[in-house]
Amino acid sequence: MIRPMVNRDSQFFWDGTAAGELRVQKCNSCGDLRFPPGPACPSCGALDRGHVVTAGTGTVFSYVVHRHPPVPGKELPIVIALIDLDEGVRMVGEVVDVADTEIEIGMPLRVDYNRIDDELTLPIWRRA
Repeated sequence: MIRPMVNRDSQFFWDGTAAGELRVQKCNSCGDLRFPPGPACPSCGALDRGHVVTAGTGTVFSYVVHRHPPVPGKELPIVIALIDLDEGVRMVGEVVDVADTEIEIGMPLRVDYNRIDDELTLPIWRRA
């Protein structure tokens, strides 16, 4: 399996998935939420960052069905969606237990977690 890159900007996110929380970076200066996380707020430039725990719900904004080439550790097809979180940010995620013919824009989703090993828990998305 290809593992995601974890660094000081994203460590809080991966700590959250291990704890069963979907965390999104928040600027402690202006309050804006952002994903993916980064070192400075794109709205105000502040370096004072924190995070919020989201409700873990959202809707499909867009999606793609990956059919080829093979992906190590995955069975094809893979449904990948751009998800509008209820908190107002978007993130990319794998949608499971929804057939590639059933996925649709606007479909409500909820986050779940796939524990790979002691060091990695991935967020996955299911029909709400």
